[in-house]
Amino acid sequence: MTSPSHRTEDTPPGALRRAAAWWEPHRILYNIVLAALFVALTVRTWPRLRPELTVHAIPPLVVLALLANLCYSTAYAAELLVPFPRGPGRLPRWRWTLWLVGTCFAVLLETYWFLDEILPPLS
Repeated sequence: MTSPSHRTEDTPPGALRRAAAWWEPHRILYNIVLAALFVALTVRTWPRLRPELTVHAIPPLVVLALLANLCYSTAYAAELLVPFPRGPGRLPRWRWTLWLVGTCFAVLLETYWFLDEILPPLS
């Protein structure tokens, strides 16, 4: 019989698998939120933004999307390094709180970046 300290789910690979099972499906929702914000800001500022959206604007936007997903991946560091309270129902609450705080931060960062760096200034 295996002792509790040697169970698969207690090992770092097991903890990483559990974290990925929760975080990766939620990455889709994170990306939907950020994409919806980009579309809303684009529609709202279309007259000023239209001349800036050319083929040359695509690579920087792709890089920003990749950076947003790299930032999302820091949730794994928090999950594996921060001693969140364990127990029935506690870890999911912490995960949702961390997801919500991180997504709100990403929304604020995207809004700032869009309005200050991407949108051309008023003439």
